[in-house]
Amino acid sequence: MNAVITAIGGFVPPSILTNKQISETVDTSDEWIVKRTGIKERRIAADDVATSDLASAAIDDLIRNFKVDPLEIQALVLATATPDHILAPTASKVCENAGLKNAFGVDLNAACSGFLYALETATSMIESGRYERIIVVGADKMSSIVDYEDRNTCILFGDGAGAVLLEKTESSYGLMKSILHTDGSGIESLVVPAGGSKTPATMPSLLHRMHYLKQDGSFVFKKAVSSMSKVSQEVLVKNELHTNEIDWVVPHQANLRIINAVGDSLGIESDKVKVNIERYGNTTSATIPLCLWDFKDDFKEGQNLLITTFGAGFSWGATCLKWGVMREKRTVKSVQTSNRKESVLVAH
Repeated sequence: MNAVITAIGGFVPPSILTNKQISETVDTSDEWIVKRTGIKERRIAADDVATSDLASAAIDDLIRNFKVDPLEIQALVLATATPDHILAPTASKVCENAGLKNAFGVDLNAACSGFLYALETATSMIESGRYERIIVVGADKMSSIVDYEDRNTCILFGDGAGAVLLEKTESSYGLMKSILHTDGSGIESLVVPAGGSKTPATMPSLLHRMHYLKQDGSFVFKKAVSSMSKVSQEVLVKNELHTNEIDWVVPHQANLRIINAVGDSLGIESDKVKVNIERYGNTTSATIPLCLWDFKDDFKEGQNLLITTFGAGFSWGATCLKWGVMREKRTVKSVQTSNRKESVLVAH
């Protein structure tokens, strides 16, 4: 029994933050940002929009465009590093918003590797035989933890969400074998220092801006390139695939130079590597599902995809999947979406 993607949805906020706008507040330039990262703009959610709203909008998009009944969904696995609250789980609110009345929901935090970890978790649940239909979402409102006075991090991140429906199948389509890694020695290199149980919120922590993301960019860059390259090669061996059998590579969208380096290490042509970082920046848990959403029409039945990620923790991994048959699309968008903030439900 395998788990295959049969429907997909996505959402990015309508508000665009360009490199030029960033250069008006910190010492940087459009040319420098593009050269160093490949990012030209990123989407930023409104102040009153939460991660749960982004995730719910991505699920709404999935349900509007494919023949999916919210009541048939048995579980929601939500990957996010920016939950609405420390307590309660964001997945609970998403289940309510999206009308998943027969599903239980759970949050999973593996930072930029979150969606891949969630995909592996949901796949195992389906392969166990206990579940047949699970929605997996990657969603983050990174603007809520980015310091817009820190030019080293504020240029990198954006907001967004992507969702996929995983279903059981007895065909050869779906997720293959994965390799996932964790290295806790890298925590201090990419972390939000305060706000959790280790360093609760205090006036000094607020004054020292410890509730914003901190990153050792150079170290993280080198670790990401080496880790994603190595694990991608390892997962091909594990699945008995050669690089010439991979039709598409879907890498985490952190930095265009990282993406190019990983592609070069695999000897895979650049036109097979899916990239949308120039429009969205690094949306953390959402980068992989947003790539799948953006390029879904390029993926054909039976094609092999390689997915690879790297994020805080450190967390990284790779998997292969054989693209399957998608659910029938709706001809008329007649599904009633949940009644949330109007600013969220603006078409991408």
